[in-house]
Amino acid sequence: MAVKIRLARAGAKKRPYYHIVAADSRAPRDGRFIEKLGTYNPMLPQDHADRVRLQPEKIKAWLERGAQVTDRVARFLAKAGLIPPPPRPTQTKQHLPKKKAQERAAAAAG
Repeated sequence: MAVKIRLARAGAKKRPYYHIVAADSRAPRDGRFIEKLGTYNPMLPQDHADRVRLQPEKIKAWLERGAQVTDRVARFLAKAGLIPPPPRPTQTKQHLPKKKAQERAAAAAG
């Protein structure tokens, strides 16, 4: 069984509230989970103490058992010092002009 530590949405419409849970990766997002490990309230300001609440001892136990962490939860755990920060993706070359446009610009400048 592949276990993931991920967010499960709760709360009302337009008032999101998330539980941080350990769940089977095949279970639905808001469905069955194994254990509740914390909460996340995105409606609170970023510096508020109750925005992200974690139970570090339970999280460490699941990580030792081989549980995988989703991207968003990995950021929370890294900020709390439980895991190393996830690598940041590098900038792609998509923002650069196309090859022919670069050749035209080089010909015009040269």
